[in-house]
Amino acid sequence: MEAILGNVMVDCGDETELQNFYAELLGWEKCALFGRPAVRSSGVVVFLFIEEEDYAPPVWPEEKGKQQKQMHFDFQVEDLPEAVKKAEALGAVKAAAQFGGGQFVTLFNPPGHPFCLCRK
Repeated sequence: MEAILGNVMVDCGDETELQNFYAELLGWEKCALFGRPAVRSSGVVVFLFIEEEDYAPPVWPEEKGKQQKQMHFDFQVEDLPEAVKKAEALGAVKAAAQFGGGQFVTLFNPPGHPFCLCRK
């Protein structure tokens, strides 16, 4: 049996806020899956969002004894400075620590998940 990736589930404090953020940032279609807000790319990648009452954002860079990130997204973009501006206008915050030089920028989405915008 061969399996395919069905969706990526993202825990957060406000699932509608995160759905709106990624729909605007990525230009993906808003949809619902399993009764939850989601966004879908034209290539059928789906991010599904679920509110967790006790959600705690990860600390990045990681610190011992603090909530660790479990994963993060890297998005390839044509115009890195323009994509960063757009993300910030949508509520993302640039991380204080940057390690990408001119190749990528690390930001936090509204509930605090780190993600990177990478030069294509």
